[in-house]
Amino acid sequence: MSSIRNISLGIPVRSGHILILDGTDSVTGENFHRLIGGGIEFGETAEAALRREFAEELGVTLGSVELLEVVENIFEFEGRPGHEIVHVFGVDSADIDAFPLDVQLRVLDEGSPVHWVLSGGSDRPIYPAEAARIINALVQ
Repeated sequence: MSSIRNISLGIPVRSGHILILDGTDSVTGENFHRLIGGGIEFGETAEAALRREFAEELGVTLGSVELLEVVENIFEFEGRPGHEIVHVFGVDSADIDAFPLDVQLRVLDEGSPVHWVLSGGSDRPIYPAEAARIINALVQ
């Protein structure tokens, strides 16, 4: 990645759990969680990108969304440097609320596992790095 990427990510919360994606860095072997969402396309607002990404990745419609914070994320993944400007949203969705807490989903367009995780109840890091702090403030 040779340029800064703008992305929108959402945090669905229910009963102290967050709906989150599982990932693995094949170079380092690190297992991690990542907030759900993706890239903002040219001419698209951060909110519109978030709604599109949740529809594409999980087949769900979002209700209300609230921009919680914008953070910068500089990282390495798969042996390559990355740099993102991350718009982090709190999200509500009747579709997501219908998922039982033991649901095992897969991202529709690339297959990563998605499931509910008890906030603070995982030994995996959550990315972007600022996500854990934002989640703690949201769940409290």
